[in-house]
Amino acid sequence: MVIVLERNIKDHDKERIREFLTAKGFQVREIAGEEETILGAVGHLTIDFREVETLEGVQRVIPISKPYKLASREMKQADSVVSVGKIKIGGRRIAVIAGPCSVESYDLLLETALIVKQSGAVMLRGGAFKPRTSPYAFQGLGEEGLRHLRDVSDLTGLPVVTEIVSPSHVDMMCDYIDVFQIGARNMQNFELLKAVGPSGKAVMLKRGLSATIEEWLMAAEYLLAHGAEDVILCERGIRTFETYTRNSLDISSIPVVKKLSHLPVIVDPSHATGIRNKVPPVALAAIAAGADGLIIEVHPRPEKALSDGPQSLYPEQFEKLMRDIQAMSPVLEKEVTKLPDGSEPRTVFPTIDTSGSGAEPGNVEVAFQGELGAYSEIALGRYFQADGIVSRPCPSFRDVFEAVLTGNVRYGVLPIENSLAGSIHENYDLLLQYPDIHIAGETKIRIIHSLITAPKTTLEQVHVVRSHPQALSQCARFLDQHPDWERVPFYDTSGSVAYLAEKGNPGDAAIAHSETARRYGMKVLAEGIETNPQNYTRFVIIAREENAAVAAPDLVSIVFSTPNEAGSLFTCLQLFAKHQLNMKKLESRPIHGRPWQYMFYVDLEIGNDLDVVNRCLGELGEVALDLRLLGMYRSS
Repeated sequence: MVIVLERNIKDHDKERIREFLTAKGFQVREIAGEEETILGAVGHLTIDFREVETLEGVQRVIPISKPYKLASREMKQADSVVSVGKIKIGGRRIAVIAGPCSVESYDLLLETALIVKQSGAVMLRGGAFKPRTSPYAFQGLGEEGLRHLRDVSDLTGLPVVTEIVSPSHVDMMCDYIDVFQIGARNMQNFELLKAVGPSGKAVMLKRGLSATIEEWLMAAEYLLAHGAEDVILCERGIRTFETYTRNSLDISSIPVVKKLSHLPVIVDPSHATGIRNKVPPVALAAIAAGADGLIIEVHPRPEKALSDGPQSLYPEQFEKLMRDIQAMSPVLEKEVTKLPDGSEPRTVFPTIDTSGSGAEPGNVEVAFQGELGAYSEIALGRYFQADGIVSRPCPSFRDVFEAVLTGNVRYGVLPIENSLAGSIHENYDLLLQYPDIHIAGETKIRIIHSLITAPKTTLEQVHVVRSHPQALSQCARFLDQHPDWERVPFYDTSGSVAYLAEKGNPGDAAIAHSETARRYGMKVLAEGIETNPQNYTRFVIIAREENAAVAAPDLVSIVFSTPNEAGSLFTCLQLFAKHQLNMKKLESRPIHGRPWQYMFYVDLEIGNDLDVVNRCLGELGEVALDLRLLGMYRSS
């Protein structure tokens, strides 16, 4: 059962509830969400729920109907995010694990690890113990293979996932690996699951060759019930009558399992297809279906591999697949998890100093314009993939700049450009007005509008729709289907939902992101109602100059004006071509107080050599006027 606690429950009341349940023979886990804290109680005993509901501090008790209790969505509504070091699997991320089927030698493992890391993988796979159908096939190097995995991991910074085949190996393997893999043949090896559960390591559980979804989740329940905190489900195909592929990948299991369970789901397209050329399209299909990541076999020379060579990708195939996933991710409102140079997991700021941020110790405050649930806050959450981030709403864009400038917050998030409406000129002008503020990063999100109402409102009851004028315009085709609805402009999309929640009028609706509905306890009547789905907004992260430095920047933004001479702009732009710097954007804005004179905003791609950029900017400063660096930063 799930025990929902009162918001302001006292610690001693919470402890008393826990002691009561434990004394009754239940296992108890606490789950703290954004809006409520719950206790999950599981066990073989039955109890009258009223005994729990009458305890001080209990808001309500919800029975769990599924046979898998800890793994069920009833136990935990929000998606679980598994942390492996600083790598996170689940939520709005796509994590890719890659490497050879088996560890053949140290040199080959290191060669493969460097290849997959360069292409974008964030974890290394490789089998040290290989359960094979034939007793004469290569069975792996055993503990020697584990030592190679650990050495390569330490050298490259890639965490390691490898298969365990015997309960007796748990203690020995813990010294070498980061994630235990339970293979398909061992999914229902319950003694192995019981032994791995208490290890303290994350566990990747592959679906059995002929397992139903419920059997798969019950195996995960074994792990969770025996102490595992972080479990990742892996769909790798099931045995059917089909012979053209190694297995039949059950794509439909991904959305089904994600509805039934809060656990992250990744897919193994290599074992699903067994055919190298089939792996990339199946991998992309899995991501489109909602998978949180992939585990893929890659080998520098697959024709010489000791196991599963026909299904192992060549390095160039894996590189292209990673680029395709990167291109697809914005459509799915996800981001590909990355490792920056230096092998540190990709976050905007590898180390964040929170002193003087105005937040509680360990927290970092980030400002955005709008109400809670605004698209800017969604962009904030997508970019800052780190714990301890506190979002702070501000009434206006200028308020965001002021909050950053005064140190009330450490960073700010601002929309700078929309793929349909163009640049947000107010923020370009503000960047010029605040010389101490620099751009420290950027991210792009797809703008998906939803029709949002009070929980009990039906489509037939709606007669008023509120939202930002731009959102109303972007949903014109949908709104035209309801000509009797009154369209009321509002200052902010998320603000319209906040207003709806406050007033509670059954005939009112708002247009905003579906996430905003969740934040305010409202209902989504229709999702994806925007006329043009190719609607993206680019957001920049701003900070005071001393907080804006990032490792390995790949973009630079500058602004300058030119002398009032023929060809002066051409002279400036020619320098970018001379130094082979690709210009991503050129925007002109009027100079306030100087009619018919303009500032030029330019975004340039940075190559591997920062000295080239610095030389170019030095030469630009000699021919341009009022040159200013707006920031060197990483894109995502």
